Amino acid sequence: MRPESPWQTGGFRALFTASALSQLGTNVSYVAVPLVAVAALDAGPGQVGALATLSTVAFLLIGLPAGAWVDRLSHRGVLILADLARALLYCSVPLAWWLDVLTLEQLYLVVLLNGCATVFFDVASQSVLPQLVGKGALVRANADINTLIAAGNILGRSAGGGLVALLTAPVAVLVSAGAYLLSGLGLTRIRHTPPAATGSAGPTRLYARIAEGIRHVFGNRELRALALTASLANLGSSVINTMLPIWFVRELDLSSAVLGLFWGAGGVGLLMGARSARPVADRLGFGRTLGVAGLCLAPAGLLVPLVDRGPWLYLAGFGWFAAMFKVGMDNVLGVSLRQRMTPDALLGRMNATFRFVLTGALAVGAALSGILGELVGVSATLWVGGVFVATAFLPVFLSPVRKRRTLPEPQECQA
Repeated sequence: MRPESPWQTGGFRALFTASALSQLGTNVSYVAVPLVAVAALDAGPGQVGALATLSTVAFLLIGLPAGAWVDRLSHRGVLILADLARALLYCSVPLAWWLDVLTLEQLYLVVLLNGCATVFFDVASQSVLPQLVGKGALVRANADINTLIAAGNILGRSAGGGLVALLTAPVAVLVSAGAYLLSGLGLTRIRHTPPAATGSAGPTRLYARIAEGIRHVFGNRELRALALTASLANLGSSVINTMLPIWFVRELDLSSAVLGLFWGAGGVGLLMGARSARPVADRLGFGRTLGVAGLCLAPAGLLVPLVDRGPWLYLAGFGWFAAMFKVGMDNVLGVSLRQRMTPDALLGRMNATFRFVLTGALAVGAALSGILGELVGVSATLWVGGVFVATAFLPVFLSPVRKRRTLPEPQECQA
């Protein structure tokens, strides 16, 4: 029997440490890359929107087949190669800047390829976790991982804003590359990962394996509701986040450090939501917690478009904090639920299907944000994003998930 505490497992400790470094790289680059485009290359709203879209469009291009491949590959090897690829890609940005040959086209290519590596990293990470800790420790493991993600949003994005202000945006990108490199090296401490699912009972053709994962997610009312709620939240947050660098730096004439702190407030919300999820769910039940959190907290997203100088900045920051608090709770409870409802042999494809929908929503949101920013202005675009964030809870609230008291029994592999 697996221990109930994931920290008793050496593989989880290695994964957590490496993921901390990877989160640092992701969050510093989240601030630094668009600011490279805005400050160093004089990019406009449409170009910043295209940059954000390309950073996530890989999930639409290869997200589904990646799940089928990950189910048959060494998770450890996939994680290491993905981190090393991201390190090399981000090293090219400051190098080109120092040589005075950096272009928007290079940034577009870097973020696109970085997104492809991230597809494999995210799918492999969520797929290996239940196998490292056992499904009995999933809620705690997911709470700890999501606490890490939230802390990365606080420290990484705040640090990213500070690094840009102190060292310039291209140098901050180099810090991201170093973090990915250390993460990849740290993942070598995972000595053994469970063998990939290769049972003969399942389909062997790629498209059939992909279809099996899609049917598992969208054929289940609870999994379908989780996917829809999370994708709407991602769509709204992407619309908002794509325009925030332009709104802060150009419209409000605020520094990149202030932008980093604003994003950091959302990270605090993610952190507190992730840490609160398990005790609140133990008291109220899984479904009621998801439903009540959405009903009470998601509408705070409508405060974010009020962002301006003075008190409005703090009010909008509170709105972002509250909306992200809800997302933090969703991340722990929703991910735990979908992992417990999925057999081991389908974990990669289930996670890939979710990542396809969720990160695809980020890509669509970024593209929509760039288009709306050009057509109706940055302020109106922020309001569109706020409406999506405020109403994203409805699919889960109106589904059977709201009535679920506890997690289901772990699903056994049928391979």
